[in-house]
Amino acid sequence: MTGGSSLGAPDDHGDHRSDEIDTSVPHSARIWNYWLGGKDNFPVDQDAGDTYAETFPGIFDMARASREFIGRAVTYLAAEQGIRQFLDIGTGLPTENNTHQVAQRAAPESRIVYVDNDPLVLAHARALLTSKPEGATAYIDADLHDPEDILARASSLLDLSKPIALMLMGILGHVSDYGEVVSIVKRLLEPLASGSYLAVYDGTATDPDLLKAQQGYDDTGAVPYRLRSPEQVAALFDGLDVVEPGVVPIPRWRPDPSPIQPVDVDVYGGVARKP
Repeated sequence: MTGGSSLGAPDDHGDHRSDEIDTSVPHSARIWNYWLGGKDNFPVDQDAGDTYAETFPGIFDMARASREFIGRAVTYLAAEQGIRQFLDIGTGLPTENNTHQVAQRAAPESRIVYVDNDPLVLAHARALLTSKPEGATAYIDADLHDPEDILARASSLLDLSKPIALMLMGILGHVSDYGEVVSIVKRLLEPLASGSYLAVYDGTATDPDLLKAQQGYDDTGAVPYRLRSPEQVAALFDGLDVVEPGVVPIPRWRPDPSPIQPVDVDVYGGVARKP
């Protein structure tokens, strides 16, 4: 479980919102924020997060590893591959080392479009709408199920004729049907220029306690999150040139130098280049 989802025009600070913030039902973006030590959550989210952790204490390691993977992936794309445009769909609530901060640290001229549809996330959009003067950052409200709308709105800031990093970090489990997941990824990638990149991580159905904790969360009435197999995550990169070390537990993906071996978590991810 992770993230939020959705989109709107880059100068849109929530005009397309159809839902008010519901504090009676837990929400994955707010729970994720709670696990990361953030303050943008409510008692219902804290209770759900604590209940989840009682069944699966490894969720805290998963949350930290997920944020660290985003930082390493964005640094690789901006600093090593020269990517200057990022489309981050389902970014969730702002924490530390958000995509625009990491990218613009490596390349101040980077342009970033965030996409989400949670009302609380949109309420914090202005906090994210900061940028190095050489670059640009925008936030749009739209639906993950409508890739064409996402790309149309993002194109007012991003040049689709030039390489873009498409980031789908901990978001695809919100789509229950795996065939639709594959279709969404394909439809987002097809219009992007050669040399664009896909970066994905997602929770995997590799631990019985994690599956039990996720089912308990889904039973609260919150939007359910579907955990996939590692093979299903890897298949999202079919037809692309996968960057070494491949699609792996995310602590193993190009880890920072350390005398301590990375501890695996039940999250797989990778980065791949569009030929």
